[in-house]
Amino acid sequence: MNTRTLMRIAGVIIAVIAVAILSGRWVDTAVWGADGARVIDTTKQLIRAASSGDQDALACEDFAADFGDPQAWNGLRAGEPEQFSADISIDRPSLDASWSINLEGWSETSDVSPSFVFYRKAENGLCVADVRW
Repeated sequence: MNTRTLMRIAGVIIAVIAVAILSGRWVDTAVWGADGARVIDTTKQLIRAASSGDQDALACEDFAADFGDPQAWNGLRAGEPEQFSADISIDRPSLDASWSINLEGWSETSDVSPSFVFYRKAENGLCVADVRW
C-alpha cells in the first residue's frame, strides 16, 4: 500500500474512534453489550428524574413500590447491570423483571438510599418494576 492509502485508512480509524468516544456510551456498550448499556443509560435518567421527583414516567404501569424521598437519589450512580432471573432471586422470586442494576455511591442529603433498581422491557424501552432500599 502506498502512503496516501495508509493515511486515508488511518483517518477513517481515527474518525470512528472519535465518534465512539464522543458518544459517551461506547465503553458501556463494549463492556455490557447494547442491552446492558441501555440499562445504564436508563438508570442515569432515573437518578436525574427521581432526584427531582419526576420519576413516574419511568415506572411500569403496575409499579407499586416507593421511589422514596427525592433527596435520597442525590449522589448516586449507575452500577453494573445484569439480567434478572426470578428463578434464582432470593428476595424477589415473583418479580416480573428482565434487568437489575446496583446503585453506587451515597446520597449527599439522605441517610437512606436505594440500592438496586429492577427493570422490565416495555414498548418504549425499559420501565422500573421495583426499587430495593
